[in-house]
Amino acid sequence: MTGVTSAHLYHDGTKHHFDRFARSLGYLDWASQPNPFRSFDGTVESVLSPRPGAPETVAGDILRHALGLSAWKQVRGSRGTARWSLRANPSSGNLHPTEAYVICGPVAGLAATGAVYHYAADRHALEQRCAFDWPDASNDEWLIALTSIHWREAWKYGERAFRYCQHDLGHAIAAVRIAVGVAGWNARLVPEWSHREIAALTGIDREDDYVDAEREEPGCLIVVGQSSVINRWSRGEHRERLIAAVRNGKWSGRANQLSEDHVQWTFIDDIARATKDSGRPAPPAPPARPPAPPAYSRPLLLQRRSAVALDGRSTIGVDRFFTMLANVLPDDRPPWDAVWWDARIHLLLFGHRVDDLAPGLYLLIRNPRAHDALRRAITREFAWERTTDTLPLFLLASGDGRRLAERVSCDQEIAADGFFSLGMLAEFDASLDEFGASFYRHLFWESGIIGHVLYLEAEAAGARGTGIGCFYDDPVHDVAGITDHAFQSLYHFTIGMPVEDTRLTAEPGYSWECTVPRAIKPPVERPV
Repeated sequence: MTGVTSAHLYHDGTKHHFDRFARSLGYLDWASQPNPFRSFDGTVESVLSPRPGAPETVAGDILRHALGLSAWKQVRGSRGTARWSLRANPSSGNLHPTEAYVICGPVAGLAATGAVYHYAADRHALEQRCAFDWPDASNDEWLIALTSIHWREAWKYGERAFRYCQHDLGHAIAAVRIAVGVAGWNARLVPEWSHREIAALTGIDREDDYVDAEREEPGCLIVVGQSSVINRWSRGEHRERLIAAVRNGKWSGRANQLSEDHVQWTFIDDIARATKDSGRPAPPAPPARPPAPPAYSRPLLLQRRSAVALDGRSTIGVDRFFTMLANVLPDDRPPWDAVWWDARIHLLLFGHRVDDLAPGLYLLIRNPRAHDALRRAITREFAWERTTDTLPLFLLASGDGRRLAERVSCDQEIAADGFFSLGMLAEFDASLDEFGASFYRHLFWESGIIGHVLYLEAEAAGARGTGIGCFYDDPVHDVAGITDHAFQSLYHFTIGMPVEDTRLTAEPGYSWECTVPRAIKPPVERPV
């Protein structure tokens, strides 16, 4: 069986249908709820700025605003008090399967040698997993590796969890790239690194360090630097030298166990194996250019929240709506300059409450190359009227689509109560045929990157968004008349005016932050 065939089998086998959902336990086993924080016992820990007493490092600034805690929420009820954390990067069910590792040379206040660090988000600190001789005299570049712990998502979502882990990687990629841009640096994915190499670099392939602990799956590698063209660690000789240095380094630490009991979802193991990435050549680096000015402020990055309810009344101006859509189109700004492939995701929009825009079904084509393929795949008789000269946005059909949007989004009212909601249509077969089975993950990454930009756009507009991972897959396709795998819906999203949950209270993400930033809005998220 080929990897592409396995991707088809997994994707179809984890679809939600009107009469059944993808396989899961069907209930939450609270006794086995995973610890949301990974740690490594026996490591040297270095706290990061802006924590008091920590050395000033750009890594501290970037990690704080990309992957750090943004708040703690609390609710008191008849069964006691529940308390949980939120992070700058969103996650399906607030379960956070993504782990981050920093690989860099000597840094004042951290280590006198090269080192591999695990980022401990709960403490905003780096745990030193390995000390090694940095194989390069220059230290103007460093690496961030992202991994996934599938169990964190599978605990709640069962077999569909692999999808959500990839969504979350996309959100994390966008969060890192945007935070790097705010710091005035550049970053991009390094596709040349294989999963086997990423596992060796981060130490997640060291079995003795994971006794009884849930294993981590390699995700991706991001190079961060001040230069506009970052390519040193793409070349084979540099990868080999760095991996050799890490393997010969001094390792420490043992991973904590997140749950005592587990359910084995072999379908997830199968698709993970089938979509392993063996690395691939990247396209030529873009011309040298200065870092783009940041699109979002640091307070806004920490302000991001997921709405759990929208008011169903408020509207948004059409100009602001068009701006949101313009900012999810690929260009040379963060986070789009971090990815190496051309856009493969297009937006099927349900317009509900946009001033001066007729309610109806719309399509935003994010890559003009896909226009003809979309016209062929969408078999229903639609108007295909260009809405504006400034965007590739087409009105397919006018009318009130609120109930339809709610129905196909697992009957969730939030899909009907916002300004608009949408489904992300991926160029499925053509992408897998061109790039192979491992690109199945990348399609979800791109959808997560889009979702992250929409989150920030919503906050910038004084509204709130939320990702919707639960939707009825094939009924969504039927809305557009899609009958094959040329395009598949991967992720839904909605933006509107949030309804405040007055039962909740909020605290800063870290105890050393004496006040909550003023930009943080009233709490709206709930525990899993």
